[in-house]
Amino acid sequence: MNDQNPNALLIAIVQSQDVDKALDNLEELGASVARLPSVGGFLGRRNATLFIAIPAADVQIVYETLRDTCRQRVEYISTPMESAPFPMPNLTPVTIGGVTVFALNIEHFEVI
Repeated sequence: MNDQNPNALLIAIVQSQDVDKALDNLEELGASVARLPSVGGFLGRRNATLFIAIPAADVQIVYETLRDTCRQRVEYISTPMESAPFPMPNLTPVTIGGVTVFALNIEHFEVI
């Protein structure tokens, strides 16, 4: 990582199963990371939201690190069958995981 002041802020939403490895890999890169617990809306799964402040030149390196660290998984959710005479669950596969990243420019950075 460059020793420049950060001018990019990445907000990465990572599954709880992947967050420790992601943090270790980002720490090895020398990225400045803050972690907040979060919960997914659709399935209600636990996640972590990572705030990663880095120089813009290092954005691609962080993307690659997160892509290599955070994997997708298939989980099954129970959905009711509408045509059944009595409630009968139907298991539906849903792909979850990976990483969702938002990139923002930092106009001003100051340590107080």
